[in-house]
Order: sequence, then C-alpha cells, then structure tokens
Amino acid sequence: MFIRSERLFLRPGWPEDWAELLALIDDEAVVRNLSRAPWPFRPDDARALASRATPGRFPDFIITLPGAHGTRLIGMVGMVDHQGEAELGFWIAQQHWNRGYATESLRAALAVARTLGHARVTCCHFVDNPACGRVLAKLGFAPTGDVRLRFCAARGGLEPTVVYALELAQAGNCDSGDDGNGSGGKVMRAA
Repeated sequence: MFIRSERLFLRPGWPEDWAELLALIDDEAVVRNLSRAPWPFRPDDARALASRATPGRFPDFIITLPGAHGTRLIGMVGMVDHQGEAELGFWIAQQHWNRGYATESLRAALAVARTLGHARVTCCHFVDNPACGRVLAKLGFAPTGDVRLRFCAARGGLEPTVVYALELAQAGNCDSGDDGNGSGGKVMRAA
C-alpha cells in the first residue's frame, strides 16, 4: 500500500532501505523514545526493520519526502495489534523534527486505519517525551488517564507511558474533505 499526503509519500519498507534507515535512526535521541528499538542500533537491526513483514490490518510505512533531487527517507509510521486494538507508533529523524511531518504522516496512517476497519486507535509515549503528546492532541487523540509501564529496549527497563486513544469515524464519502476524526483535514488516498 502506498499513500500520498500533501508533502509526504508513505510506502512499505524494502530490504535496500536498511542503510538509509540506519543513518536516520542511529540517534539515541530518537531511539530512546521507541519501545522496541535497541540502543545502540546496529546494521542487523536496520536490515530487520527494513525487511519486516507486517500483517495486512497492521501495516508499517517508510515516510519519505519527495523533492527535486529524489526522495529521502525521514522516518516510519505503523500499526501493531495491541490487545486487539490498533496501536500507532512512529518516529521522525531528528533533522526533520518541528516541521509537521509527524502530524502529517500520522494523519495519513489514521486514514488507512479507518479504511482497514479499525474503530479505535491508541498511541502512547514515554512520560519524558511530551512533544509526542502534542502531536497526538493535534490529531484529536485524548489521554485515556492511563499511565502504563512499558519496556523500552534502548533504556533497558520499564518506563511509564501516557496512553491516548482516538475513536475513528466510519469510512464515508472519500470526497468530503473530512479525515474522519472531526479535524476537517485533507483526505489521504491509498494507491
């Protein structure tokens, strides 16, 4: 599945992406905010990430930024099955922070989640990463009130996370201009 948003192109990972992924994610400031990524992040970890097969209802996407001189990878967004619900996860390379790419790529992933039949999506962030919470709030996510301990491979232990949820509207008229979460955002179309 491929998705085009206003500025980004989301696509599946390919084995040949591993070196570019390694160059982006080999940053402790990024990895320490992810639950499953180890630190240090090694070439074999990048190869596994680039080649990871994902179940149909829970896809992963490489986030790319098309430009005049080609397309650059800038991060990843994806869904996992967490206790029967779709849980979103994402990361953006540090040199691309504060440009709205996280918000835009998550909005595209939410459109896919709704299309795949997910009625509710959750996302969480480590307590010491409030910037993630601000991104989620922009998209209509609300804190559930739960703070759960979650293992962080990079930190080597359990860390508290804040849990957010978003109820997705039923898929409807794809030409309405509404992204289904009440924010009135642009519709993302899967190709």
